[in-house]
Amino acid sequence: MSNEINHISTDELATKLNDNITLIDVREPAEFAAGHIAQAVNVPLSTLASYEGNKDEELYVFCRSGNRSQQAANTLAAMGYQPTNVDGGILNWHGEVVSD
Repeated sequence: MSNEINHISTDELATKLNDNITLIDVREPAEFAAGHIAQAVNVPLSTLASYEGNKDEELYVFCRSGNRSQQAANTLAAMGYQPTNVDGGILNWHGEVVSD
C-alpha cells in the first residue's frame, strides 16, 4: 500500500457528497460548530490518532485551508487508511454550510 495522498478540489468533493463517503473535518470543535459541511464528522487533528473507521471506506479530510488536512491525511495513511485531502478546505467551499 502506498502512502501517497490523493488530492481533490472542493468542487470535486461537492460531486461526491451523495455517495457513500466519510468526510472528516479536522478543525477544532469551535471552528466546526461555526460552520461545516452537513455530512462532515468532526475529528480534530489533535485526536486523529484515536480514529477508528473502516479502512476500506472512501475517506476525505478537510480543514480551514488544506494545511491541517494534509497533516491528517499523512497520519491516516500511516495508520493504514487511504485518505484523500480536500485542497483549499472550507475557505474554498462554495456549497452549503451548517452551524451548530
